[in-house]
Amino acid sequence: MIAIIDYDIGNLAAVENMLHRLGVACVITARPEIIERADKIILPGNGAFDACVTSLRASGLVSLLETRVLREKIPVLGICVGAQMLGKGSDEGSEPGLGWLDMKVKRFPPIPGLRVPHMGWSHVTPRAPGHPLAQGVDEGTRYYFVHSYYMEPVDPENVMLTAHYGIDFAAAVSAGNIAGVQFHPEKSHRFGKQLLACFGKVF
Repeated sequence: MIAIIDYDIGNLAAVENMLHRLGVACVITARPEIIERADKIILPGNGAFDACVTSLRASGLVSLLETRVLREKIPVLGICVGAQMLGKGSDEGSEPGLGWLDMKVKRFPPIPGLRVPHMGWSHVTPRAPGHPLAQGVDEGTRYYFVHSYYMEPVDPENVMLTAHYGIDFAAAVSAGNIAGVQFHPEKSHRFGKQLLACFGKVF
């Protein structure tokens, strides 16, 4: 069973609905006793980095999540700002991230002709084609993005997928049982459905 963490941030119902259509057991929850029993965790997020981090810490769930993810090594998938929070911090704000991955979140540089935020569909390129979440990803795979900041892991080996918007940037990151996607799989139709199916059934 996947616990979709409810900390008053994120498009939770859309993620839950897509997983249910895939036949993957999941529940939106902030209850510690349910998170303690979960096999996997999804950490959603949207909006401003500091607001998401502050809300997650206010939920009182960070210690439990760290136990489950860092000590017990259950799989976790961060989505959008939920993925950015896996790192150490963001140029968008002053709050520290969770620090589960060694990465920084940076703002897109000013590039003539390109508007920020990056909003819409972009194709991705696999950088770790053997990763369970990259199964089925090919040159036609595209996801829906809405973001002004991008993830930059210190170790390039932590980049699972890249996309291009003026610059190449990490569209998905991973390290062991931890993964994060900058795009919204719940808004990415069959491509997002494939990724969530891999998370629910393979990762």
